Amino acid sequence: MALPREIAMTPEELDEIMTSSWVMRIATVGPGTRINLTPMWFGWAGGRIYFHGRGQKIVNLRRNPICSVIVDRNERFPELQAAMFQGRAMVLEDAAAENVDPHLEEARWQMGTKYAGGHGEPAEPRRNDSTAAGRNRRWVVLEPRHTVTWDNFKLDRIRRR
Repeated sequence: MALPREIAMTPEELDEIMTSSWVMRIATVGPGTRINLTPMWFGWAGGRIYFHGRGQKIVNLRRNPICSVIVDRNERFPELQAAMFQGRAMVLEDAAAENVDPHLEEARWQMGTKYAGGHGEPAEPRRNDSTAAGRNRRWVVLEPRHTVTWDNFKLDRIRRR
């Protein structure tokens, strides 16, 4: 995706959208070549995306770990801001894998506080205690291999030249 560099987010802007936005969309490859696109709550820690999920997306990522994630906000074109990530996701299969991940604990605290019971009211810091359960309830971590960001508010700077 070729976008003008002038509209890319700075690292600080990327951190802000990733820690304040509520929903990401993850695209995985399902059976055959079917794409499974799912909105999910997520955490951002150590430059990685974390989520706790279940079902088809976990099955898909075990079979084919390649995926794409987008986090975006606003609806009107001049106000669009987004970050798109591509890479390989890793399903953390058990508590031992969770315990050795270097950033999962930070993501647990961030998500537990950010989502505060699902209603977004300010909350005391709390930990998301989810852990591997059953066949398909797992933490997943995506370490992006390719990232593209854009902030269309910056388009005015390009036009004024």
